[in-house]
Amino acid sequence: MLSRSCVFVVLVCLVSMSRAEDWPEFRGPTGQGLSAEVGLPIEWSETKNVAWKQAVPGKGWSSPIVLGGKVYLTTAAPRGGDGKPEDLSLDALCLDAKSGRILWEQEVFRQDPKASPSIHGKNSHASSTPLIHGQRLFVHFGHQGTACLDLDGKVLWRNSELKYAPVHGNGGSPIYFENLLLFSCDGGDKRFVAALEASTGKVAWQTERTGDAAKKFSFSTPLLIHVNDNPQLISAGSDVVCSYDPKTGREIWRVRYDGYSVIPRPVFGHGLLFLSTSYNTPSLLAIRPDGEGDITSTNITWSSRKAIPHTPSPLLVGDELYLVSDNGQASCVDAKTGKVHWQERLGANFSASPVYAEGRIYLQSEQGIGFVLQASKEFKQLAKNTLEARTLASYAIAEGAIFLRTDKHLYRLQK
Repeated sequence: MLSRSCVFVVLVCLVSMSRAEDWPEFRGPTGQGLSAEVGLPIEWSETKNVAWKQAVPGKGWSSPIVLGGKVYLTTAAPRGGDGKPEDLSLDALCLDAKSGRILWEQEVFRQDPKASPSIHGKNSHASSTPLIHGQRLFVHFGHQGTACLDLDGKVLWRNSELKYAPVHGNGGSPIYFENLLLFSCDGGDKRFVAALEASTGKVAWQTERTGDAAKKFSFSTPLLIHVNDNPQLISAGSDVVCSYDPKTGREIWRVRYDGYSVIPRPVFGHGLLFLSTSYNTPSLLAIRPDGEGDITSTNITWSSRKAIPHTPSPLLVGDELYLVSDNGQASCVDAKTGKVHWQERLGANFSASPVYAEGRIYLQSEQGIGFVLQASKEFKQLAKNTLEARTLASYAIAEGAIFLRTDKHLYRLQK
């Protein structure tokens, strides 16, 4: 069972969410995988607790977002007359959340097959999760460009001027702050963090990520936090995590480590920032984000190398931090000290980030298996649910339902 202090912290986090029924960006309203929804299913299959199952055109591993009874996705769909798989239309889609019916599909960019780089076998050309702020939908295709649409699918602006050489394709998703769209650009040739004006798409600032990393490429989604009432943009990359002033791009502090191809999105709580250093041997770092300059030797509270994920993001629920490694070792550790409460092998591989709802931890494996665990200092598996599909995208939780994207379909899972 959760401690009273844990329950209190969870409730505070959930009450702070603007609209609990919506899931407007990667990892939800707080960006940290927490949901206030109730009545969610614990068990499902191809025939149980499936409200609808809708085929999705093309291929994409971006996660769904949900707002106002609509579900939004991105995809990369073949459009070339010669049928070559690299002739792709990079599209935004909108579905009705109640029925699953596709309401509109809008081409945002057309991928140039001659300039299209190869991607990793677990990646797609549409892997960045879109976000919604107000009545605007923002979609991001990494090095291929970023765009803004209205909620009827009309493209309001496009920006494809931020160029870098991707390695394995695109990955990290954008976030929103005070009319700025913020994202990381960590390519094989150069790496930087950028801000676009959300109203116009013009570049507001661009800050080089300095350092001598041998492998520069990474894919992490930034996190916005507040320290002493001041906003900080946290962006993890190869060999370094940096804090920036989100208004100007000025670097505030940095912590150095050994790691590249960083994918997990950090989480924040108890005055600590938690992040994975990713490949080749990942560490989990707990960092106090209250310094200036290089704080590597002064502000790391604890670290661990026990079953740390390369790809799934960590999940902070009250005093406990939940992790699932790529090879399927799930862990619960004390967020303040790093002490391991339990560690269990689930027997699957994972890329999707976990979510919390109703005292439960939801985990989705690459093999299509959804694990439901009790959020507790003691390991308890509540369910193991199988769908007949490959799954790498993370859940969206809204309207008393779980929205899950597979390689070919979008599901609404509901009691």
